Amino acid sequence: MIRDPVAVFVVLALVVFVAVYLERRVRAVRAIGSMLTAIVLAGLLSNLGVIPSASPAYDRLGSVGVNLGIALILLGVDIRSVVRSAPTMVGAFVLGSVGTIVGAIVGTVLLRGAVGPETWKLAGQYTGTYIGGGVNMVSVGRGLDTSTELFTAAIAADNVTTSVWMMVCLVAPLALARFWPPEERTGGGLTDGGRVSSVAHVSEFTATNRSFTLLDATAVFLLASTGLWIAERLGDVVPGVPPVLWLTTLILAAAQIGPVRRLSGGPVLGNYLLHLFLAGLGAQSIVREIFRVGPAVFYFTLVVVGLHGLLLFGVGRLLRLDLRTLAVASQANVGGPASAMAIATARGYSDLIVPGVAVGLLGYAVGNYAGFAVAGIMRTLFAG
Repeated sequence: MIRDPVAVFVVLALVVFVAVYLERRVRAVRAIGSMLTAIVLAGLLSNLGVIPSASPAYDRLGSVGVNLGIALILLGVDIRSVVRSAPTMVGAFVLGSVGTIVGAIVGTVLLRGAVGPETWKLAGQYTGTYIGGGVNMVSVGRGLDTSTELFTAAIAADNVTTSVWMMVCLVAPLALARFWPPEERTGGGLTDGGRVSSVAHVSEFTATNRSFTLLDATAVFLLASTGLWIAERLGDVVPGVPPVLWLTTLILAAAQIGPVRRLSGGPVLGNYLLHLFLAGLGAQSIVREIFRVGPAVFYFTLVVVGLHGLLLFGVGRLLRLDLRTLAVASQANVGGPASAMAIATARGYSDLIVPGVAVGLLGYAVGNYAGFAVAGIMRTLFAG
């Protein structure tokens, strides 16, 4: 098995290269996108024992790498292009959050005998993580003092389910399109305001129509890394505000300045970093871990995410919400801001990038409250 972090990173870079190459050459891969392909390939290598399920390479990509990718992509966003999408995105996010809560309650009722006396804690953790992403998993779990064994099992099952759901959300806009009228698949034909190209291919994802130069590369990396550094310092000064919120605010403000607007290539570089991050996420999805810790916890995640998706897409269809918004909002719930951005980027929904990140950040805040509330209710009803 390859364990050296640099070698693991090389493998992930190779996986992304193959995924992007296949997207350009193979029609079936083009349909599902290079991001989903990278997740599958990295997951396959990990489950076959070629690369590990845990590595410092994944940790760095999940922290600095993904935040830098977010900053680079946001440098190509015109804030005016997202205003029309925001209210619908918030509605979809709330709907998905309700689905998560329903799923956690049903999961507790069905599986409390198999999971054990700490099922109520698991309900709280999965409510938190499937409203605002993995950050809330840790926050709620630590707050509830979940046992080490259950905590480890919960994370293992969550890694697999989150990766699978990422694949579902990438495919859903294609697979479910026939059930939506054309104007409801695309939200009435929203456009991206001309700043970011509406294509799914990373190699064609550009911020402007001019060529990408070395000066552009140095400028966008300087802006993104400076924004990341300032955001982390502000996060230390104001601990109640997540650094990623500072980062989003700073970079979006910079992106509206004339000279910055004319820079090219930021979204290309950021999209590449998101590919690496998602490949690392796929590599952490070890199926055998589920059997080691017990399948009941994995079944719990399937119930929660399954009901989340059923309610979100089912009721969303009745409310005539567009497929694009539902897919991005679902990832904002289940995976957090980075996953929402990845879906919007992969499918070319550039007008949904900022609304998706915004509701993902909202999930950071409300997910913890919802997690503790659901845990308390489930404890009262089933653990007394």
